[in-house]
This record gives sequence, structure tokens and C-alpha cells, in this order.
Amino acid sequence: MNYTSPTSSTPIHIKVQVNNKQHQAIVDTGSAVTIINQQLLKTIYHKEFIYKKKLHKSANCSSINIIGEIQLEIKIQGYKTLILADVATNLITDLLLGNDWITANNVIIDSPQQCIYLTDQKRHILATATFVKPAHFQLPVLLTDEITLPPHSEKYVNIKVLSPTMNITEALFEPAAHLYSKQILLTNALIKLEDNRSQVMILNANDRQKTLSKNTSLGYITYQSKANNYLILPVLTKNKTDRSTPITSNFYRRNNSFGSRSWIPSMDNKRKVQSTNFTCQMNNNTDPEHQCYVCQEQFLSRNDLQQHLRRKCYPLEMREQIDKLTQHIEDTKQRQQVQHILWEHGKLFDFRQPSIIKATVHHAIETGHHPPVHTPPYRVSYKDEQIQREEINKLLKQGIIEESTSPWSSPIVLVRKKDGSVRFCIDFRKLNNITTKDAFPMPRIDDIFDHLSQAEYYTTIDFKSGYFQVG
Repeated sequence: MNYTSPTSSTPIHIKVQVNNKQHQAIVDTGSAVTIINQQLLKTIYHKEFIYKKKLHKSANCSSINIIGEIQLEIKIQGYKTLILADVATNLITDLLLGNDWITANNVIIDSPQQCIYLTDQKRHILATATFVKPAHFQLPVLLTDEITLPPHSEKYVNIKVLSPTMNITEALFEPAAHLYSKQILLTNALIKLEDNRSQVMILNANDRQKTLSKNTSLGYITYQSKANNYLILPVLTKNKTDRSTPITSNFYRRNNSFGSRSWIPSMDNKRKVQSTNFTCQMNNNTDPEHQCYVCQEQFLSRNDLQQHLRRKCYPLEMREQIDKLTQHIEDTKQRQQVQHILWEHGKLFDFRQPSIIKATVHHAIETGHHPPVHTPPYRVSYKDEQIQREEINKLLKQGIIEESTSPWSSPIVLVRKKDGSVRFCIDFRKLNNITTKDAFPMPRIDDIFDHLSQAEYYTTIDFKSGYFQVG
């Protein structure tokens, strides 16, 4: 359940010190555990971060991506409390004080007096925190689909709002500042929403077309809150189904110390959230900023991710390759510096899975009004036929090619390399004969050498499977 006070329909906000930094927190009796946003954790001093990847579920069935746990010190009026908090990458708010913190500190929520009390076992008051009423909430707005904007054009685009539990019908949209530097312009607008979706006008002021990928952050909406609108973690049953069990049988009672209606949690509630396989559809909007591309594990910082990759996920062949590439550097310090740069971009040297760039500019071959050219496959030996089939299956699996029923076709040619391996080529000679050539000048190699004549260091780069870079 969500706790909403009888006199107020907004979440309970209080001021606390998180690891000696002033910040606002939400006290939520409907959340089984305390959660801190990864972005907030990056800004405060902390230690002993424990990596534990798991998923929790909010009340609207969207997923909360947990990457680990951290011990937090929460101070109220100088009174220190400790809590083991989950670290989430996609929590809408910064800090959620859940039922584990409420129970451990005998918290009494006094709604008429607009405050909470931390008490001892005998209900003596140890600290008091008054409610803080935020004027509004801000929620991120994302692009629903990938779009391509022609130069100097505008269009309406579909957007979605990351609202965790409820539908918002009307809100003020404010564009993200980083888009202005790219000359992508939006305007402040009061928008109507249905199922947390709407449309906004976007303008491309560039001389070139611009492509924005799905889930690009376009800005945020601001709205006056009339209900608790934050993520809730249910206590899950031990059989790991997605059905949640009630946290406690919470009750109201009159307390002589306060003379008003107060909420007091049951002391039997424990920290017992388990990871689960959810059968319902989950809206996973996490940004894998520091996610391992091999095992999908997420990390708090880029440095932690790099250490993990070097220890566990990079292949031995990559280490040998980087050592071979740098063995000619005699100075040990310089060699280590170059190796460090190569390790930072180690994915480029991992040939187990090719890197595929999602091209937004589509290649076109101008053939005028010529009918399609079809050339049947060349006859090859059984051994070469097997090689062709293996290569085709590999390219299909990697997403480099796709099945087609086009009337255009050109035959496969296998070319032997110097090292004995086979290069998979296509005979496009008939297609080239009917193609209208582009009149782009090729750079002269002697002009390139003239520009490089004053340089001290020279580097080269060789694309693996360079023919596949044309899309």
C-alpha cells in the first residue's frame, strides 16, 4: 500500500542528513525497503558499496533496477540512524525511507501535527522531523520512437512521461537545456496527457538532418501533486511469485503523548524483499550507463566497470593482443599509459561479437530506370558451399545481413587471403555497369603526406570487416 496522511494527499517529505549531506527524503510506509538513487549516491561520501543485481516491482508493475546495497547514515536533528539501502538506477525520487527504516527507529507519523517522531522502545521521543511540502514534482519526458528530422523542419513527436504509479492528465512541459546546443528546439507548453503519453512540437534548426534515438530525454514535466506518486516495493512471498504479501497490519491508535491520531508500524516487519521473475509486463527505462556488455551486470562507476571487464569478461586473446601492440614502446611508463587507453576502449578489440553501428543515414545506389539485375549463384565445390553457408549463418546471427526477396541479386565470391583464410565477397560488376557514379573527388595520398609532414607521432587504424560498414 501507499501511505497517505489523512490530512494531506501528498507524500511525506522530510529534511535529513544523508552521510552528512543535507537532502530531502520521502517517508513511505508502503515501501518494504529503503532505496537511494544512484545519481544521489554519486554526490555523497560513501564506502563499502556491495554489488547485488536484482529487480523490484512497483505498484504499477514497472521495474526498479537495483544494482547493489550501501550502508547509509541518516541523521534527524543530530540523532544518527543506520540503514542498509538498495541503490536504484531508475528511482524517480532521490531517497525513499522505507518500512525497514521506519520499523527500526520506532517511527510515529503524526499527520495532524505534520511531523514524524523517532522514539525508543518506551516511546520516548528521540528526534522530530516536520513535513516539508514540495511545491511541485518534476518527471522526465522521453521520446517514444526514433525520429529523423530533415534540416530546417518541425514536427509533432510522441512522448512518454516516466510516472511510476499514476496517470497525469495535465502538466507543464519544459525542454532539456542540452538540446539547444544541438540546435534542436522545443518550447515550454502546457500539455494534456493520456496514459502518461502526449505530443510536443520539435524543430531542427540545423542545415543537416538530425536523428534522435528512442528514449532520448527531451525535458521534464512539472505538475502539482495531488497523490502519492512514487515507486512502491511490495514484500514478496518466499516462493518467488510476483504476488505481493501485505507488509504489516498497520493500525491507528490514540497516543496520550501526542493527543492525536498517529500511525505506528508493527515491530514484526523485517527486511525480506527477494528478487523475482515477474510475469507482468515491465517498463524498463534504465540507462545502462555503466553496464557490462558481456554479462549485463551494472556498476556504480566507469572505473568499477573497467576493473570488472579486465578481471572477468575480457578474453585472454585481447590481453595478448594489447601486449603485442605495445611491446615496441621502450619506456615502461609510456607503455602503461598507452595500455591504459587501450583497455578503456577494450570493446574495440573484442572480436567475439562485432560492434554494429546503428546507421541513421541510408546508403542508396542510383540506377535510374534500369530493370533489376539478377545473376544466379556461381557453381562452387561442396567445401566452398559449406564455407558460404557457415558465413551466411554467421552474418545473419550478427545482424549484418537479412533475408530478402528482392529481384536484385549478385553472386558470392570467396577470395583466399594471404594467411589462408577466406574473404566473403560479392560480385557487383553487373550492378556497377548500370550505376550512376557519384562525382566525389578522392583525396590524393601526396596531399595527405604534406599535411602530416610536421607531425611527431603517427597512428593508423584498420577497420575489421570494413566492407560491412556501408549500410
